[in-house]
Amino acid sequence: MTAPLADLWVYLQATPLLFLTLTLLVYQGSNWIYRRANVHPLLNPVAWSSVVLVALLAWTGTPYETYFGGAQFVHFLLGPATVALAVPLYAQWDKLRRALLPIGAALLAGAVTALVSAVGLAWALGASELTLLSIAPKSVTTPIAMGIVERLGGLPSLTAVLVVTTGIIGAIGGKYVLDALGVTDHGVRGFALGTAAHGIGTARAFQESEEAGAFSGLAMGLCGLVTAVLFPLGVWLVRALAS
Repeated sequence: MTAPLADLWVYLQATPLLFLTLTLLVYQGSNWIYRRANVHPLLNPVAWSSVVLVALLAWTGTPYETYFGGAQFVHFLLGPATVALAVPLYAQWDKLRRALLPIGAALLAGAVTALVSAVGLAWALGASELTLLSIAPKSVTTPIAMGIVERLGGLPSLTAVLVVTTGIIGAIGGKYVLDALGVTDHGVRGFALGTAAHGIGTARAFQESEEAGAFSGLAMGLCGLVTAVLFPLGVWLVRALAS
């Protein structure tokens, strides 16, 4: 950056709303392009917003802590937004009640597969025990995954990156995988996206239909609960592989 621009940036960094405003503007721009391209999965606004913001922070030399200090209001809204997913789910209550057994089986299979496959692949690639612990809950929504890992001695920052990456990949590729498998039921598609790609996958599911979004939100919440319960199994697996 040139000296005048650098001086201006230092001044603006002291403004608490700078990074909140910047985050919203970048996302709105990415979302505008996404919708103009007929919601093409490869133009996922979360993915491209992250790329733009990371590039901007790297170019300006802004520490992440400084950025988060201004943008943390968006992080705070994750909680209310997750709770609000109960509203569309209530509208699907009749279908949910009829499918409790398949949902339970799919939830357990998805949570176990996500945990075991992540740890197994990372171990095969030579990851350390610390990395294995951090990667295990990568298919769980960020606040739950970071809380689990922090208590068990992993790296919450690494977990956050892996969780967001998993969500973006799931949101981009999930449609193609489900189409290739011939899955047409909106509830099933949504539940699969929520199990594999948590919040970002849920946002993608809502773009397909309200039913898909409702079941995706259910899967996201229940998968976090099941993973928290099963995580001691993951820790045992990590330590067994590491030894």
